[in-house]
Amino acid sequence: MAYANVSTPVDTRQRALTEQVIGEIRAIVGEEFVMVDEEAKTDYGRDKTEDYFFLPDVVVKPGTPEEISSLLKLCNAHRIPVTPRGAGTGLSGGALPVRHGLVISMERFNKILSIDELNLQATVEPGVITEVFQNAVKEKGLFYPPDPASRGSCFLGGNLANNSGGPKAVKYGVTRDYVLNMQVVLPSGDIIWTAANVLKNSTGYNLTQLMCGSEGTLGIITKIVFKLRGFPQKNVLMMIPFTTNEEACRAIAAIFVEGITPSGMEFFEKEAAAKTFDYCEKVLNSPVTTKLTEGMNAYLLCELDGNDEEVLMRDAERVMNVVEKFESGEVLFAESAAQKEELWKIRKNISPAVNWYTLTKSDDVVVPRANLPKLISGIKEIGKKYKFNTVCFGHLGDGNLHVNILKENLDEEYWNTKVNEGIGEIFKLTVSLGGTLSGEHGIGIAKRPYMPLAMSEVNLELMRGIKRVFDPNGILNPGKIF
Repeated sequence: MAYANVSTPVDTRQRALTEQVIGEIRAIVGEEFVMVDEEAKTDYGRDKTEDYFFLPDVVVKPGTPEEISSLLKLCNAHRIPVTPRGAGTGLSGGALPVRHGLVISMERFNKILSIDELNLQATVEPGVITEVFQNAVKEKGLFYPPDPASRGSCFLGGNLANNSGGPKAVKYGVTRDYVLNMQVVLPSGDIIWTAANVLKNSTGYNLTQLMCGSEGTLGIITKIVFKLRGFPQKNVLMMIPFTTNEEACRAIAAIFVEGITPSGMEFFEKEAAAKTFDYCEKVLNSPVTTKLTEGMNAYLLCELDGNDEEVLMRDAERVMNVVEKFESGEVLFAESAAQKEELWKIRKNISPAVNWYTLTKSDDVVVPRANLPKLISGIKEIGKKYKFNTVCFGHLGDGNLHVNILKENLDEEYWNTKVNEGIGEIFKLTVSLGGTLSGEHGIGIAKRPYMPLAMSEVNLELMRGIKRVFDPNGILNPGKIF
């Protein structure tokens, strides 16, 4: 199979954004929330992929579902492409206006509307920052577990669009596991609720779950009802060193076989840690005091949580008994809240550290846990074949590996051709091991050319058919997924 150069823009549509139409847009949302200047448009033409840039014709910041409804009716009538956008933290290009047109920014939808402590539910707008929401429910003794690395800046709506996970997904699940209901504006302008605010629902097709992970191609989410949990009061955090990546991966599967379910099981290579240490010192001005273990090349962060400290300590001992069977070093127990924070600082700053170091192409493949050793060793072999360096880390407790391919000294032509061939081989390897292309970052435009590796044509045509039902004119986030 030949793979397209994913840096090549998708074919654009005939534009219909005349001055008259722009005037109608201003009448809908107000003059101050319509931006047509080059500086503003440039800001909304990029995301965290770094490798892509598509200039929108207009950026709009509506404030109500009704305004979005009017905008979509207008754009449908004129066949204007519309790209919904959250915080712009995506890593697959899913919120980039590849066919120009209108970008609808959801940043004004930033309210926590209610927290229902009796029913363990919260109703929020999609522009609420994930960490802000987590902190708000924590104040009431409640817990919203999905925990993406960009939680301090990413929006809940973007988490939903990509079905984000994070470190705690291994025990608590991903974003879709916490969604009960949502208000959505369809491309036609119709405003619907997808379900009801109940824990059990067997009433027709599950439109709520269909929207999760749809990457803004089926509708624009304007309200979300999340279910919550009680907040776990205790936790234990260990950093476990291993001689090789493969040994660390083997140990992960063994821990779960033992019947232990950590609340976090995070992996990173020695090189990832080294770059993070450098980044924390030089960019964040917050040096890491934790030392890496001599002769060790891979690390696991293992977190256990609950409400019974004795149970947690027994489980921690069981983890140590398991890892002793592998080529591991001395386990570091975090003895204070500050030390726990520092260990998590290492893990959560890997991605910005690697991107600070050099331009990257980032992928988040996922395989069954037992196949992780074959996956990571295979990725390193592919890197050697195509002459690129990879830094690997991720949520290996649920088989989700983040692969960062470093540009370093590679020239532009090689970066945009041969490296993409190597990415194709990584995806082939992933699928051959029973995995798939994305665990939480979505498909967007970055992985779009590789979808036939993971899906049959029948599967893809079913998805296209669903898209046609929701969006017969193809105006909403075109050029994404398939």
